[in-house]
Amino acid sequence: MGSVVSLEEKQDWMRERHSPTPSALSPSMERHYSVAEVADIWNLSPDAVRKIFEKEPGVLILGGHSSSARRYRTMRIPASVLERVHRRMSNV
Repeated sequence: MGSVVSLEEKQDWMRERHSPTPSALSPSMERHYSVAEVADIWNLSPDAVRKIFEKEPGVLILGGHSSSARRYRTMRIPASVLERVHRRMSNV
């Protein structure tokens, strides 16, 4: 016959097997890419990357209103969003 496993051992095994990844716990903990990094990885211009991701859910747009004529904004793209967009654009 097989070995006897205690209830506590089964519960520990289930917790380890089904524990969420850090990115599943908090999206803020996953890797965020700059526009320049994505442009380099995908071999695109930064303007093309901005257009692709500017209205994508989950992308961080940082920056506020400025008294100058130009409004400065920083875009950060989470790894999960990058993967989602890549999958969507790959499925023709």
